[in-house]
Amino acid sequence: MKKFLEKPRNKKILYWVGGIIVFILIMDNIILPWYVSSPEVKVPKVVGMTEQEAVRVLKDADLSPIVSDTTFDENFPKGSVIVQKPMNGDNVKTGRRVYVFISGGEPLVSVPILKGRSIKEAKLSLERVGLKVGQVNELPSENPKYVIFDQQYAAGTSIRKGESVGVSVSIGVIAEGEIDVPDLIGKSLAEAEKLLAVDSLKVGKVNYQNSFSLLPNTILDQYPSKGNKVNKGTVVDLFVTKTGNETKVIEE
Repeated sequence: MKKFLEKPRNKKILYWVGGIIVFILIMDNIILPWYVSSPEVKVPKVVGMTEQEAVRVLKDADLSPIVSDTTFDENFPKGSVIVQKPMNGDNVKTGRRVYVFISGGEPLVSVPILKGRSIKEAKLSLERVGLKVGQVNELPSENPKYVIFDQQYAAGTSIRKGESVGVSVSIGVIAEGEIDVPDLIGKSLAEAEKLLAVDSLKVGKVNYQNSFSLLPNTILDQYPSKGNKVNKGTVVDLFVTKTGNETKVIEE
């Protein structure tokens, strides 16, 4: 035995064997008896609750809540629990971990590139990802006729599935006339109407857009833009601020 112990390798083997024996004794005489004898509780139902409610309910039941992944699910409000593991009604030991999965709300999709496309092509592109064509504004521009030159949301923007995306379609360049279009940006709608009337021009489409920084009925943009030469009676389309969440177009 003495010669056996003189070899370092044999000493390591004995240490490992001794450690394993000690571990087995601890498991068999302390940990397992404690686990077997520890009280059990029934897992409460937390599916449908908010994350905060679920954590509180599980802690009150002497369980350990673990908030896991967030999953988009249109059937559950954003921030609510959609899955729990273990399931409600299961009998588990006190202190057991319960994993909860949180809803991210309705699924989001990425807005495709619509600029440079026709309305028909844009409609197909949007339908492929679950979106729809929204308000179509036909506006004069130097872009080719019937081609989209602007879109409500930039390509790559994440929005809820089923939403609409507005676009601006070119109707070409307005024929040049003798009257200079006045600068209307920043003025009120009433002021714009008066300025246009002085030059024998008219208000065309009034496109209302939400704004939280400017007063309602403030001109944001105009078509044709200032300095363009037009004829008497030409209509000028306006983009005007409004409050609220609704976007509308008034055609005069």
